[in-house]
Order: sequence, then structure tokens, then C-alpha cells
Amino acid sequence: MRAVGLKVLKNKLAEYVRLAASGETILVTDRERVVAELVPPGPARSPLAADAMLAQAVRRGWLTAPTVVTSDPPQGIPVAKLRDVLAELDRDRGDR
Repeated sequence: MRAVGLKVLKNKLAEYVRLAASGETILVTDRERVVAELVPPGPARSPLAADAMLAQAVRRGWLTAPTVVTSDPPQGIPVAKLRDVLAELDRDRGDR
């Protein structure tokens, strides 16, 4: 475990990120007070940022994970026929 001040961290960020990626925990200090930690990703964390962000959204309840996984996209069910939608649109525009 290492400690690094904000100013040094700013100037050598890539170096400290590499250390954290290799398994070391970095304590970030501001005036000798610990304000943050850089830690290596956990074993269950996906290496892709998008996957990690989706997993966090599911954990927070923002998204619901699919119950059935298939390779095909879900079949869309039309709400109305295109001809009816276009006719209604023309009626709405005619009011202007």
C-alpha cells in the first residue's frame, strides 16, 4: 500500500493507475489526510467499462436484467398500422 498526495498523483497519474491495476492499493491524500483510494478491480469486474457500468446499473435497480437470453432481437409488435398513424398525423397537421 502506498500513499500519494494530490499534486504528485496529478503529475504521475498513469504510473499510479498502473500500480493499482497490478494489484496495489494507493491512498490519495490531501494535506496528509486520506481522501480517496485507488484499488485494483475486483475479480468479478468486467475488463470492459461498458459491461461494468451496465452491471452497476442493474445492481442499483436502474435496469432489469433479461430473464431469457437469445441471440435474436425481440420481435416488435406494432401498436397501430402505419397507414393509420400517417392519417392521424395528417389530421393533426391539418389543424395548424
